[in-house]
Amino acid sequence: MGKKKTAGASQAKDDEKTTDSKTKLKPASAIHVRHILCEKQSKITQALEKLEGGTKFDAVAREFSEDKAKQGGNLGRQVRGSMVGPFQEAAFNLQVSSPDKPIYTNPPVKTRFGYHIIMVEKRE
Repeated sequence: MGKKKTAGASQAKDDEKTTDSKTKLKPASAIHVRHILCEKQSKITQALEKLEGGTKFDAVAREFSEDKAKQGGNLGRQVRGSMVGPFQEAAFNLQVSSPDKPIYTNPPVKTRFGYHIIMVEKRE
């Protein structure tokens, strides 16, 4: 029988790792972050399903994100204090990953801008 590994199952395990290892994350004053932003919860849920199905993060961002970071969701380097509270808190608690195998916020983070799925590519 073949191994079946889904992004959703991996994400649940990664969420546990992130939660359990918050003290083990490299301290950072800045991060390189990507996100998918949708105004409606139903649309962000569709984006989450694509990620769980194994679609690359940047491809899902191009298809679903509703902001200026639509080109792959890249927000670039962000320093602590430059992001809205819930977004910043979630982003600085994520482990570093790549768009090919993202570790992302699940459930999505709600801010005044809408719903975000966030991933971090680098910590500084």
